[in-house]
Amino acid sequence: MKNMKIPITQSREWQKLQNDLKESSFLEENEHFYYLAIKKSTPVGNYLYLPYGPVLEEKSDFKAALKSLEELAEKENCIFVRIEPQIPDLKLPTNAKKSKDLSPKETWMLDLTGNEDELKSKLPSRLLRYYKGHENKGIKIETSKNPSDIHYLLDLQKALADKKGINTFSEHYLETELKQDFATLYLVKYTDEETKKTEIVAAGLVFDYEDTRYNLQGAQNDTGRSLHATGILTIQLIMDAYKDGKKLFDFWGIAPEGAPKDHPWAGFTNFKKTFAGYEVDYVGTYDIVLKPSKYKLYKLLRSARRHIG
Repeated sequence: MKNMKIPITQSREWQKLQNDLKESSFLEENEHFYYLAIKKSTPVGNYLYLPYGPVLEEKSDFKAALKSLEELAEKENCIFVRIEPQIPDLKLPTNAKKSKDLSPKETWMLDLTGNEDELKSKLPSRLLRYYKGHENKGIKIETSKNPSDIHYLLDLQKALADKKGINTFSEHYLETELKQDFATLYLVKYTDEETKKTEIVAAGLVFDYEDTRYNLQGAQNDTGRSLHATGILTIQLIMDAYKDGKKLFDFWGIAPEGAPKDHPWAGFTNFKKTFAGYEVDYVGTYDIVLKPSKYKLYKLLRSARRHIG
């Protein structure tokens, strides 16, 4: 497994999260490939979902991984297998159908190796100035592992979702994530000097796995925006990851090249690209169709639900 870099969403730790969510999952590991497959149910039938999987030792191992997955799918009576290998130029089989990307197809990475001065040179100078003076402006950053605190993030996300039409996870899902050892919630608190009132103006949820910190979710309110809270928080997330010995900071998703200005991720993308990182492109989300007639019915029902919703 020398060439396999296992993303957090294919790890044993992620399988524990699925178990805590009462999801059925299957982990297969050998010297050629590795995958965590999560069984999902629909009114038409089951399917297997591999977030950022399968992971391959070599590209030539893809065929063997698919064979293993198809055998598992047959055993579990699944219509299709949804894959997201982190390999951009992987040759897909003829029964692979493009699906809506679930995990980000493109992301922005920041290299954390080198000394602290080298790292700071990659960070936006404007945000560094805000970060250095944030405590003098009544801003305090705290971390939490308490699942009940997740509502701070969810409240901020819901307000943002109403404006931009972005879906949010359920409180139960986010609470269960925060119960995992790899998860940490960051809270940005602001105390108004005149009123002495303190509020949560921004929050972020990060996952730490092996050499990478994943910046999965975050949100801020209008007060936080005026204080540049997200920028200040992002600097803190990066510096903490660096001090913890991480080598990569994954910003977790950007809009595709050439996306329209009204793309839901346009603002996030512009912000992330102010950091001197680099873009990584994956193959995207594809369905390996095993039962064509049932898959067609599944797609029709999905389309009808979207139009009704």
